[in-house]
Amino acid sequence: MNIDHIAIYVNNLEVEKNFFVKYFGAIPGEKYTNARKDFSSYFLEFDNGSRFEIMRRQSMFDPKKGKYRSGYHHVALNVGNKKAVDDLTRRLEDDGIFVVTAPRQTGDGYYASIVEDPEGNEIEILAGDHS
Repeated sequence: MNIDHIAIYVNNLEVEKNFFVKYFGAIPGEKYTNARKDFSSYFLEFDNGSRFEIMRRQSMFDPKKGKYRSGYHHVALNVGNKKAVDDLTRRLEDDGIFVVTAPRQTGDGYYASIVEDPEGNEIEILAGDHS
C-alpha cells in the first residue's frame, strides 16, 4: 500500500501551482473544473511520481489557522542532499519567501529547513533517508 496523493485547499490555485513548479519542479496536470460543484484543482506530480493536489472552491470560508492545531501541518519534499537543501532555501529566501527554520540537522535524522508557501502553508525541504 502507498499514498497516492495528498490534497489541500488553497485560495489561489495559480499562485500555488506556480510556486511548486518554480521551486520544486512539479509538473502540473490539466486544471480540473466542476462548475456544478464550485470546484477546481490541479494535480502536481514530482519526479519520483508522487502527487500533490491543490484544490479551490470559490465559496469556501477560510478562517485564520493557528500553527498548532489538528489537521494538515506541512508537506516534506526530499531534495536529495544537504547542498540542495541549502541552495533551495537560499533561493527561496532571496525571492522573498519566508524561511521559518534555517537548514539544520533534525533530531530524527534529516537535514532540513522549513519555508512558507505563498499562503502560509509550511513546506519542509529535506535531505536524508528515514529508513
